[in-house]
Amino acid sequence: MDISLVIPLYNEDESIKELYDWIVRVAKNNSLTYEIIFVNDGSTDNSWKVIEELSEKDTNVHGIKFRRNYGKSAALYCGFKKAQGDVVITMDADLQDSPDEIPELRRMIIEDGYDLVSGYKKKRYDPLSKTIPTKLFNATARKVSGINNLHDFNCGLKAYRREVIKTSKYTAKCIATYRILQKCGLRQNWRKGCAPSGTQVRAYKVWRPQSFL
Repeated sequence: MDISLVIPLYNEDESIKELYDWIVRVAKNNSLTYEIIFVNDGSTDNSWKVIEELSEKDTNVHGIKFRRNYGKSAALYCGFKKAQGDVVITMDADLQDSPDEIPELRRMIIEDGYDLVSGYKKKRYDPLSKTIPTKLFNATARKVSGINNLHDFNCGLKAYRREVIKTSKYTAKCIATYRILQKCGLRQNWRKGCAPSGTQVRAYKVWRPQSFL
């Protein structure tokens, strides 16, 4: 299988169907085999019902349901355990992450040899009350982690080579706390890259290739 999409969500019943249609359209236009894993993190709306309806009509759609809200880290961890694609891509369910980026993220993993690609929003539409704390968080995270050219530690749009999430000794400890996954990747000598999301401009910042352990 070419790609697995792992999508954690909480009360996103209005956007799930549109996101699904968008992903399927991109996959078919690029001849990609796929699976979509929606992780329902204790939603109180009709999110699970929408997921069930999609899975009934498309066997490529799978759902994981939490009885209560455990948070994004737990949702990603469970989604990663089920993912079978050669490339595993995560994105948020609120349509802020564009599925149009999927082919390029996959290409960077398969053709360019990256093990992890992290997206970032080159142009943000959030109010200052959200963008300023985000900038402060990313600045602090870069200083603490020592990874100075990662734009957005908290961006939901990321791509991983399957072996990274399946064989890493850091999987249980680090993927469950995905915000520091890049730091563990650095220690494991993964090859990593950054890609802007939600834009047609392609300007990549990369780490030099290293061996994969």
